[in-house]
Amino acid sequence: MTNRARWQGIVGGDRGEVLVEFSVSAFVLLITMLGVIDFSRALYTYHFVSYAAQEGTRYAMVRGADWTPSCASANSYGCQASAANITSYVQSLAPPGVVASNIGVTPTWPELNADGTSTGCNTTPKENSKGCLVKVVVTYSFHFIMPFIPQTALTMSATSEKAIAY
Repeated sequence: MTNRARWQGIVGGDRGEVLVEFSVSAFVLLITMLGVIDFSRALYTYHFVSYAAQEGTRYAMVRGADWTPSCASANSYGCQASAANITSYVQSLAPPGVVASNIGVTPTWPELNADGTSTGCNTTPKENSKGCLVKVVVTYSFHFIMPFIPQTALTMSATSEKAIAY
């Protein structure tokens, strides 16, 4: 057996094919794992948006017109819930990975009940009174980090509506 035949047996053959197959398989596996992680981030963010809408209405429903109008901060206990206070409070709830500046909060005090009858609660002095409804819509612009997913923002939205208790 010549030296050349010996080297072809060691270097040649199937060894190069295995390396190529492993590279392709590892690439597909890695992309799949990163895709699962990115979609998990989207699910995590949507869960937060839903939670934030519920917490925003809860914040407003326990801080009605009977409370002091001025607040030192959104987390102050004894103050009335205004649109600015609700927005500030919801944005302060942002967990790691959620950008607070991308959170949109729209609190309203609807005029109509679920059955279509008027509440009379949409006028400024009465809008925050006990028994009136408060509705908080939270939106968030989510961006995927994977390069092959379209880079347009995915807008997530959740709405919560409750009656003011105090």
